[in-house]
Amino acid sequence: MSADDRLRDLPTVETLPAHVARLALPVLGEQLLAFSVSMFDVYLAGRIGAVETSAIGLASYVGWMAALIFGLIRTGTAALVARRWGAGAFADAERILARSMFLALGLALFVLVLLMALAPLFATLLTMQGAARAVTVEYLRWDACGQACLCLTMVGAAALRGTGDMRTPLAVLAATNLVNVTLSPALVFGWGPWPRLGVTGIVLGTVTAQATGLVLMLLVLTAGITRIRLLWPQVGWDRDIAARILRIGVPAALDGTLRFAGHFLFLMVIARLSRSGFDEAIFAAHVIGIRVEALSYLPAEAWGIASASLAGRLLGATSPDVALRTGHVALRQFLWYPIVVSLAYFFGAEAIYASMHSDPVVAQVGVPAFRLMALCQVPNACLIIYVMTLIGAGDTRFPMWCSLACSLGVRVPVAYLCGVWLEGGLLGAWIGMSADNLLRAGLIAWHYRAGVWVQTRV
Repeated sequence: MSADDRLRDLPTVETLPAHVARLALPVLGEQLLAFSVSMFDVYLAGRIGAVETSAIGLASYVGWMAALIFGLIRTGTAALVARRWGAGAFADAERILARSMFLALGLALFVLVLLMALAPLFATLLTMQGAARAVTVEYLRWDACGQACLCLTMVGAAALRGTGDMRTPLAVLAATNLVNVTLSPALVFGWGPWPRLGVTGIVLGTVTAQATGLVLMLLVLTAGITRIRLLWPQVGWDRDIAARILRIGVPAALDGTLRFAGHFLFLMVIARLSRSGFDEAIFAAHVIGIRVEALSYLPAEAWGIASASLAGRLLGATSPDVALRTGHVALRQFLWYPIVVSLAYFFGAEAIYASMHSDPVVAQVGVPAFRLMALCQVPNACLIIYVMTLIGAGDTRFPMWCSLACSLGVRVPVAYLCGVWLEGGLLGAWIGMSADNLLRAGLIAWHYRAGVWVQTRV
């Protein structure tokens, strides 16, 4: 085996399961660290009050929107780097990384200004007033700085994953998490020399951690200690590479935008479940449920990222038959996990809410909806793995159309019908969310198994 073949590290049909597991495990560690950052922030807010939990909940949705916008660059970068790496064109892959980082810088600055300007509007759309509105707007504006840092970090991580390097993003996120869990509580409660800043301390600790992650990512990419290297003289505008990145990234970004629009409209439904207006307890119950549910997605995303990296490189190496198997192998390897999680969520719902928030009303509202969500974990896992594999291969259009049909056509109207009009509360609203996920999972599984996506050109 030549040095180039070892560097590409491509599996055969026989070795595919081992490759998937080897790539997925470091990503799972990364996902757990990312989850712990967000969950730790919610936990700290729960020690302060429902208003603060609501602010962080809205910030998580806005941060998710920013991440979807970053998909404009990140998705195309990952797919193109994987294809060129699989073909053995390593210099081309490094040039794509350099051009992508230039595009990411411009996008990060745009998103920073956008989120700063839209912070009051987000609070208004959720009918927030008084202290809830003031806390939320301040939190969102600080968080925008962290999102700008994340844009470049995510693009760098996407390029690394395109080469099959899953360990470096894990190391960077581990350092980020360490900064967050150390600094945030010190700023919240005023430990040692730090001032007592309350909820502002949460976001300042998180933003500092995200800035640290960006610095570390740039250092490791520049130092040449990873498979792919960031060469600063190559950073700049390239019309051809930008067009190729956007050809893949625009449908992915539109997919994300449509899903976010559906989710934010859904969030507006959540904010209107009470006849008396915005209810902090209902909103906090929703936020906690969504954040805890994310724990069930982590292995799916880890195996999905591994499958996406392999599928892209295998298609670059003209091995479509093996590429088609990656999603199936990834799904079989971890399917036991969402089954176990479903049982744990259903029977442990009361204990979970009791540990996450001090207000018993939050648990009273959240537990029935959380148990409904527990029944949807297996289809959700299938959806995540197949979608991520499709996107890694550059097939971003079909997921986009699914998002249009399901997020806007199912989630929002069903949630409003069952939650507001029929007065089903949070449980009624989550019926709409579950219907969306189940329909989208069925459509994506059908498309993946049809196999046409292996012919996607990037």
